[in-house]
Amino acid sequence: MKTTRHRALTAGATAVSAALAVAIGVRLSGYGVPLALLLACCLSCMATFSSLLFRVIDAWSTTTHRCTRPGCDFRVSLAHTDAAESRRWQEIAAQHPHRSL
Repeated sequence: MKTTRHRALTAGATAVSAALAVAIGVRLSGYGVPLALLLACCLSCMATFSSLLFRVIDAWSTTTHRCTRPGCDFRVSLAHTDAAESRRWQEIAAQHPHRSL
């Protein structure tokens, strides 16, 4: 379930990517770059910027709960969950059985 904040950030990321691609296209058009190459370059830049921004947004909206015991590598990563679900997983991470080999 995506939140309104996540949707707004995604829309903003798309707008920023488009603006950067247009800015690059305007700069390249001054050098006499052919239209087909200019379009391909702008679309490539937009795809790259969008991918990067979407990864940042997803990382920002992900919560990770770890075990508090030193040396334990148990962790749970959650994305797009409500506060109750996040709290439940936080308690599970704190109380999981520790295994030693």
